[in-house]
Amino acid sequence: MLTTAFVPGTPNWLDLAAPDVEAAVAFYTSVFDWEFQSAGPEAGGYGFFRRDGEVVAAVGPLIGEGDPSWTVYFHTRDADATRAAVERAGGAVRMAPMDVFTAGRMAQFTDPSGADFAVWQPRDTVGLDVVMEPETLCWTELYTTDAAAVKDFYASVFSWSYEDMPMGDDLVYTVFSAPGGGTPEDTGQGGMMQLPQEHRDAGSASQWHPYFATEDCDATFARATGAGASLLVPPTDAPGVGRLATLRDPAGATFALIKGDPEQG
Repeated sequence: MLTTAFVPGTPNWLDLAAPDVEAAVAFYTSVFDWEFQSAGPEAGGYGFFRRDGEVVAAVGPLIGEGDPSWTVYFHTRDADATRAAVERAGGAVRMAPMDVFTAGRMAQFTDPSGADFAVWQPRDTVGLDVVMEPETLCWTELYTTDAAAVKDFYASVFSWSYEDMPMGDDLVYTVFSAPGGGTPEDTGQGGMMQLPQEHRDAGSASQWHPYFATEDCDATFARATGAGASLLVPPTDAPGVGRLATLRDPAGATFALIKGDPEQG
């Protein structure tokens, strides 16, 4: 499970690249009980989503020609060493390691299947203040066009271990765990799944998605669609997991909601 006791290879930050930050803030603060705090004029429009005063995510302007998206960051003790590991394992550097004032050091990469992710090397800012509570990050998930290749890649970069869970129809869901961050039996820190062939044929790209916990998946889904989100997966019961839904925000960034199965703790 996710915690704020971050160790290398575990998710420790999350931000949204939005073509219109003001519109993104209006959307997410209408869906969740979040408030927005600017990081100041020197931060170029970047700022923080807070819940009860604690940072749960961040948002900044979309730069370049990329698509609006949420980016999952993973803890590293050395962003430059992680860059070298990414390149050795066949990934690409989107943004070279750089200092973010005194907060920390970041870098952004692309895995061999085309999914973007990032790393955060903490200094003054350790990471998100809270996870696993309502309206906070509770899971990370990768949909990939090449599960075998990315499993080798992330194992090389972050030393992840895996547990495969067959789902029928030749689908396999894989839970990953970072050393010291729990075990697959503790549900790990996230999952990954190969995109079905029909999705790959239709041009679906590899992408990381954040899941936000909710106390009422249907009500949160209704607020999101009422505020302009588009439907990808309607609220659906997943036995042993909970009730979940997947949406695109009005700008096109994908995120998911989940109300966990109480019998699963």
